[in-house]
Amino acid sequence: MGEQQQVQFPQEVIDEYAALGVDLPALFSAGHLGTRMGVQIVAASADRVVGTMPVEGNTQPYGLLHGGASAVLAETLGSVGSMLHGGASKIAVGVDLNCTHHRGVRSGLVTGAATPVHRGRSTATYEVVISDEQDRRVCTARLTCLLRDVNPGDGAGAGKAG
Repeated sequence: MGEQQQVQFPQEVIDEYAALGVDLPALFSAGHLGTRMGVQIVAASADRVVGTMPVEGNTQPYGLLHGGASAVLAETLGSVGSMLHGGASKIAVGVDLNCTHHRGVRSGLVTGAATPVHRGRSTATYEVVISDEQDRRVCTARLTCLLRDVNPGDGAGAGKAG
């Protein structure tokens, strides 16, 4: 589904994770499911996360983009934003996701942009707007993640988004 692009992170975020020995672009990838679906994170910060996903291979029987595929893109982007907000000492775990599907898409690439609605100490909520190549809104989603402390068994200094 194409070559993986390098995610752009703010330098201070890269430095924070590098000090812990964490490969930030690998940590904030789309994961196995997102990779199978062709999700690519283009840019990421706690203020805005942008990613793309092809329609091809992610459709329902009528040939339209599957609503579940939009949900995967939305949860991936919102989780990355939540992880970046929480920092290296927190893990973001999705606890609520809702999606409103506005229009069908049959081909091309959709782009999602996640922006914060609330960023607290224990939760983070992001709105994710998914648009088609003509910049028409396809889906509006909202994801709330619980931010919990990293435990030693959670992984190398940080957790996984999603």
